Amino acid sequence: MSSSSAGAAASGGRRYAFTVGGEAGERLDLLVARYGELSRTQAATLIANGHVLVNGARQRASYRSESSDAVTVEVPPPPGRDIVAEQIPLDIVYEDEHLLVVDKPAGMVVHPAPGNWSGTLVNALLGRGEPLAEGGGEDRAGLVHRLDKDTSGLLVVAKTDASHRVLSTALAARQVTRRYVAVCWGHLNGDAITVDQPIARDPRDRTRMAIVQTGKVARTDFVRLARFDSVDLLRAHLHSGRTHQIRVHLSSVGHPVIGDDTYGGGGGRKLAALPPRRHFLHAAWLRFRHPVSGAVVDLRSPLPTDLRQSLAVLSAMPELAEHQDPLDVFGFYHTDEPANGASLSE
Repeated sequence: MSSSSAGAAASGGRRYAFTVGGEAGERLDLLVARYGELSRTQAATLIANGHVLVNGARQRASYRSESSDAVTVEVPPPPGRDIVAEQIPLDIVYEDEHLLVVDKPAGMVVHPAPGNWSGTLVNALLGRGEPLAEGGGEDRAGLVHRLDKDTSGLLVVAKTDASHRVLSTALAARQVTRRYVAVCWGHLNGDAITVDQPIARDPRDRTRMAIVQTGKVARTDFVRLARFDSVDLLRAHLHSGRTHQIRVHLSSVGHPVIGDDTYGGGGGRKLAALPPRRHFLHAAWLRFRHPVSGAVVDLRSPLPTDLRQSLAVLSAMPELAEHQDPLDVFGFYHTDEPANGASLSE
């Protein structure tokens, strides 16, 4: 099957098209879902509402595709919804007139979406009354990158469109260093491994991501900092920023992040002393060049209380629960990079 996409339109909708090849005989709703990264229900709704044409004509969701069928899909924009400014406290670890960096708590969704229209980081940013870059749209005001809801740690927000462009370009060029601390179940095969596997929506469950050979390139370097009885303490270095990347990559090698209910690491929560709906993944270290001055911005986020307590239990080192930053104990910040930050390439 060959496919093409027109991308997002200015109105928020998008169009994509594909030609059926070896998938002849598959149901139309399954094909539309797979190549649009949609749920099967969303695909069926598009078909029923006349937004899907096969060779220029409407078909049912149950239509069995034939070789060389030309399928076009029009995804309408979502209904408009105002994003409300809310007075929600934030931990701002760096701020000037060009950007700010937030230390996001676990449990906070980054931007509004169906099911989470309030209480998000964007709602909180708007509530501060400060200027934010508009390039990403109101629902993603200022965001340069994202963190999963239950992942804590450092996240960059641009205040101006110029800063947003420079930071986004640097991120794409792997000139922003993002290192995460993770604890995984079991033990890696070596003290340092690289997982270089493409990631896309799981074709069997659109709410998950998976290793998919037709997906987007994704690479993560993992360094084992410590080996405990049942888990490894890891430093994860992202070379790309795919959704759930670290979690998917660790699960793919049989060592899911502890507490990760989605990718197989949710069992043994009591053993890990983790609260409900919390996995052990934290964006602890962020380094980038300032988009205006060019100076190196080097920021660190010590483990939050819940992860310090978990690490103290898993390591059988109770003193870590009160340590200011247990990551120092395990050499998390010791790398081969120049100490003066002269090179930020990954």
